Amino acid sequence: MADFHGVFPYLVSPVDADGQIRTDVLGRLCDDLINSGVHGLTPLGSTGEFAYLTAAQRARVVQTTIEAGGGRVPVVAGVASTSTLDAVAQAKAYQRLGADGILAILEAYFPLQDAQVESYFRAIADSVDIPVVIYTNPQFQRSDLTLDVIARLAAHPRIRYIKDASTNTGRLLSIMNRCGDAIGVFSASAHIPAAVMLIGGVGWMAGPACVIPRQSVELYTLCKAARWDEALALQRRLWRINEAFARYNLAACIKAGLAIQGYDVGDPIAPQAALTAAERKAVEAVLREIG
Repeated sequence: MADFHGVFPYLVSPVDADGQIRTDVLGRLCDDLINSGVHGLTPLGSTGEFAYLTAAQRARVVQTTIEAGGGRVPVVAGVASTSTLDAVAQAKAYQRLGADGILAILEAYFPLQDAQVESYFRAIADSVDIPVVIYTNPQFQRSDLTLDVIARLAAHPRIRYIKDASTNTGRLLSIMNRCGDAIGVFSASAHIPAAVMLIGGVGWMAGPACVIPRQSVELYTLCKAARWDEALALQRRLWRINEAFARYNLAACIKAGLAIQGYDVGDPIAPQAALTAAERKAVEAVLREIG
């Protein structure tokens, strides 16, 4: 199975006023990110606004990303649903399209017990022959993955990674201690990537890497080389962008940042709103400082 590590930008989903995916824009973005040195691409993460897209739009985003990647880096496609049956169907379809891995996300309307949460992720992993990254973000989800559930899922031969956006770095260390080498831990933008790498993380999957790919790769390289003084100096500088993005809607920030850089990605999908002129100027100022 493929080995995932390093910087995986959460791609935006460029959508025009008629709801069509701007495949040319997405393709160009993918190509530029790969040329910047990123280690993989993740369509349909939270920055990809998966919760606002139709099934056809989601499939188009995944297909475009795979075609643009051309096998140069792994593509880990997001699968999200309130329904196990639907999630399994998505995972199978994305594997047929050529995805190298699945990012499994559980949406929930009614509360779920641990056994039900576990069965959802297990069903996805049972349905494909490619690695699965399980994803948890308790800030936006009605259910979470407990340490017990994570440990049991880590024993599955295809559940190889977890991306945790809990903001609790101690929880990440608990996962590492509990699961050992059975599961690799990816940081989210809710964590400090260098800190996660220091305690044993394998990389990060995050929206901000879309707008600062070169700097993100440089940070990862410094961490892997254990050049911690330089890594932490760079991390302190890059953290400015996380601070700015935390003040506003994340998808709106990433799309505004990419628009500033010349990518016609469009506005966030309604009913979300684009950044105001003042908010956009704040994002632009931070990007200018980072370089």
